[in-house]
Amino acid sequence: MKSISTLFREQLKVINLGLLNFADSLKAKGVEVVHVRWSPPAQGDENLLSLLDKLK
Repeated sequence: MKSISTLFREQLKVINLGLLNFADSLKAKGVEVVHVRWSPPAQGDENLLSLLDKLK
């Protein structure tokens, strides 16, 4: 396992979940970024989520 001090000497590579603006900001600084479009199931609505769970 690499130590923290060794880790930060290497080129940063990021997997970004959800917030496209965060990925864009990193890319603008030359950071390698893979963006994954993601949002909470049912947009976080617990009633809708419980209905979706019943469909399983």
